[in-house]
Amino acid sequence: MELVSSIQKYYGEEIQNVSDLKTLACCTVDSYPKHVKDVLLLIEEEIKNKYYGCGSPIPDALDGLKVLDIGCGTGRDVYILSKLVGENGFVYGIDMTKQQIEIAERYVDVQTKRFGYKKPNVMFIHDLIENIDEYFEENSLDLIISNCVFNLIFDKEMVLSKIYKILKNGGEFYFSDNYADRRIPEHLKDHPILYNECMSGALYKKDFIRLARKVGFMEPRVMSENKININNPELEALLENIQFYSITYRLWKIEGLEDACEDYGHVAIYKGGIKESPYKFILDQTHVFEKGKPERVCGNTALMLSKTRFKDYFEIIGDFSTHYGEFSSCGTTVSNNASTTSSNSCGCSV
Repeated sequence: MELVSSIQKYYGEEIQNVSDLKTLACCTVDSYPKHVKDVLLLIEEEIKNKYYGCGSPIPDALDGLKVLDIGCGTGRDVYILSKLVGENGFVYGIDMTKQQIEIAERYVDVQTKRFGYKKPNVMFIHDLIENIDEYFEENSLDLIISNCVFNLIFDKEMVLSKIYKILKNGGEFYFSDNYADRRIPEHLKDHPILYNECMSGALYKKDFIRLARKVGFMEPRVMSENKININNPELEALLENIQFYSITYRLWKIEGLEDACEDYGHVAIYKGGIKESPYKFILDQTHVFEKGKPERVCGNTALMLSKTRFKDYFEIIGDFSTHYGEFSSCGTTVSNNASTTSSNSCGCSV
């Protein structure tokens, strides 16, 4: 409980805006797509100035979805999602820091009016993330997001398991967080500044993949990966040579997903229709679909496009009746830092 109190005090009292942070580990390094930038212009300045994150965990095709932001802080991403899901969607935010939840709740009516809605489509919960199953039933949410919060969770396996359970089949956990290139030494894990600044609680990248698969998210997909420059010589000396990365993942709850990319002869064709991606759809770092262009895909990718909210935007040719072995150019041969290209090599994250 000491670390819980430390985090609450740090983000509720000590840190008043982004400039108070002691490193760059909790600062967004991803660029925002235009439709998110347009919504950001409509968000109150206090919400934005006192919000801390390391990525842009806002996926496409959100209209009408039921969404949860875990560790929502002042509610910046909740309000972005509020606009993107529309009046028929609903967004929840949960955070353990009272001062941040109070800021989020302060602007509910203001943002509702600014978006032109008749009634609010957001709700904020002041509680620990570990208690999310007390508020949401199993198989009840379309999407869960998080922005640089998972590293602050103590029992990561328990929370990830609860996230999996409360997602609907075909639902998604789309989130940004910090990861290390090795396991954090025990003597650094309880360091208050390193922990509160989103570093000493960070998982080793491969340990996260193992954990995700253990709870049911069989093939995590990388959306973006950026090296973090800590920009604090004193803390860098403590960490010695540990490198940190901000990674945005999408994890799917889909029955039938395998833990590797297998070839069943599937072909996927993007038909268009997603307003944020009219001509080109990015599923993950190594899967980019041009409208109308057939692409060979592994069985997992076929499921991600046909058993989720994207099903109406794709034509999938093929079935699972014949297995042709490992999918060629599987993600095990793709660099972790590969840039997004139109080459649909398989995107598994091992």
